[in-house]
Amino acid sequence: MDTSSPFINLSQTFMSFFHVASACVVIAVFSYYIFRPRCIYLIDFSCYQPPDFLRATVSNFIEHLTISGVFDKESLDLQQKILERSGIGDGASVPVTVHEVPPNSSLSAARDETHDILFAVVEDLFLKHKIDPKSIDILASNCSLFCPSPSITSIIINRFGMRSDIKSFSLSGMGCSAGLLSINLVKDLMKIHGDSVGLVLSMEAVSPNGYRGKCKSMLIANTIFRMGGAAILLSNREQDKHKAKYKLQHLTRTHVGSDNESYESVMQQIDEEGNVGVALSKQLVKVASKALKINVVELGPRVLPYSEQLKYIVSFIKRKWGMQKEVYTPNFKKAFEHFCIHAGGRAIIDGVEKHLKLDKEDVEASRSTLHRYGNTSSSSLWYELQYLEAKGRMKKGDRVWQIGFGSGFKANTAVWKCISEIDSKDRNAWSDRIHLYPVSVDGSSALET
Repeated sequence: MDTSSPFINLSQTFMSFFHVASACVVIAVFSYYIFRPRCIYLIDFSCYQPPDFLRATVSNFIEHLTISGVFDKESLDLQQKILERSGIGDGASVPVTVHEVPPNSSLSAARDETHDILFAVVEDLFLKHKIDPKSIDILASNCSLFCPSPSITSIIINRFGMRSDIKSFSLSGMGCSAGLLSINLVKDLMKIHGDSVGLVLSMEAVSPNGYRGKCKSMLIANTIFRMGGAAILLSNREQDKHKAKYKLQHLTRTHVGSDNESYESVMQQIDEEGNVGVALSKQLVKVASKALKINVVELGPRVLPYSEQLKYIVSFIKRKWGMQKEVYTPNFKKAFEHFCIHAGGRAIIDGVEKHLKLDKEDVEASRSTLHRYGNTSSSSLWYELQYLEAKGRMKKGDRVWQIGFGSGFKANTAVWKCISEIDSKDRNAWSDRIHLYPVSVDGSSALET
């Protein structure tokens, strides 16, 4: 006689289903914990502040070029004209070896400059946060035109006694946007390596890169590049969230090197007399605008409110139908409270300001950085962020958009969200002279009076 009951079978089936479901939940929770997207936190950063004796005033800079005996009158006049219109003030500095007559462009001079800048910013960051160098898991550096052997990251590892299993990368030839490339590299590595601390170093060596020829497009770089660098401390550890300043929200990279005009807009080359220098094309601003436009098309849907996106789509359709001439430029101030535009030169800042329809205050940090520190290449974005902090403008919850441009041609952008209260009185590279800024419309400042 069969004593089994349909109720017993139903109960057994339910229990089997419950066990399977429980196992699935456990697996799902475990998988989420292991593979969940990790936030990238910016704990803090430090920018190099050159000593006052390295300042190269405009008049001294021109005098130095004259007595060096390297340039003819036409080349000297051109450089003076560029410098006076560059937006760079008397506070920008060059390495001590560039103050020599003639300038010292040797390998040892470039190494000394690199040591002075990077040792200072790394030590400042480590001391401020009581960081043990052996706690750094990932190290990335970028310096476009100086690529020594041993590498820059090896120099830092040796100096600070870092671990033997540290993951280190030295980027070169990537131009002024390489700082955000380094951030992107560390971000991608942190997807694989959980609970990691990363250090990014951004700089450009001025000492070995002075041009001594007559080519007009290659003389421009002589007048705009100055001494500077930054160290940025990143983490994907949850325990670091409470002490971090910012959280990375988006990082967008654009490379338009397949186009010859873009590819050749910033290029290191040799002139007819055998002198090496970096040539800047007259189409540089046009190329930068094109690259930024492509970058914005990718980033826009992630950050802009739907109302701005809808206005853009409608205007795009109307233009296609010949109903209007220009496509609507979204109001990016509805997505970001602050903007940090690479201080590559007055024309670059003017171009982005016009392209994005920004106000003067939106580009104040960029103009002020150009005025005080000059074009410090990839580190300029971090001087600008420190400017906003020193001015007391960065508030918890604010979003800042960093826009970098570099040879290749590249436009790289990053969006950070402030997640802590920023104390404007904290010492940084602007603390001593922040009260003298912003500069006036004509480029003058109380610094020069």
